[in-house]
Amino acid sequence: MPRKSKIILIVGSAIFLLDRLTKLLVARDMTPGESLRVIKGFFDITLVHNTGAAFGIMAYAPEGLRLPFLLVSAVLAVLLLLYFARKTEDSETLTLVALAMVIGGAAGNIADRAALGYVIDFIDWHAREFYHWPAFNIADSGITVGVLLLGYEFLVRKKAG
Repeated sequence: MPRKSKIILIVGSAIFLLDRLTKLLVARDMTPGESLRVIKGFFDITLVHNTGAAFGIMAYAPEGLRLPFLLVSAVLAVLLLLYFARKTEDSETLTLVALAMVIGGAAGNIADRAALGYVIDFIDWHAREFYHWPAFNIADSGITVGVLLLGYEFLVRKKAG
């Protein structure tokens, strides 16, 4: 198996499995809207059923439109990322890791949406009552970190090289 395939498989699977495990644990032990304080005024675990995309975008669109659109969009994005991974050189480790993180995260959210019709979110950061970030999950974190790494790779490292 080529090195890049191993990176994609290992990193993508790690994100996917960690996402699935954490969502299953939270969903098993909590009801939607229920919160568990971890750090007062800063971090809670709150079970949210997110029917929309990032930040709840499209959450109120008709389900017959929203669900197929979000599923098809996510699957097409994963296929496009796999294509980019295939075209990436074996030596471009950071790019491969970043692509794998986004693929694993997208797959985790696709699994939720396909099985449940919504995505389980539970990581709930806030700055007391001043600011409350929308709840998210491990898959979202993998996607975000992967995209940031890709941005760094293409905007900073490619310019320097």
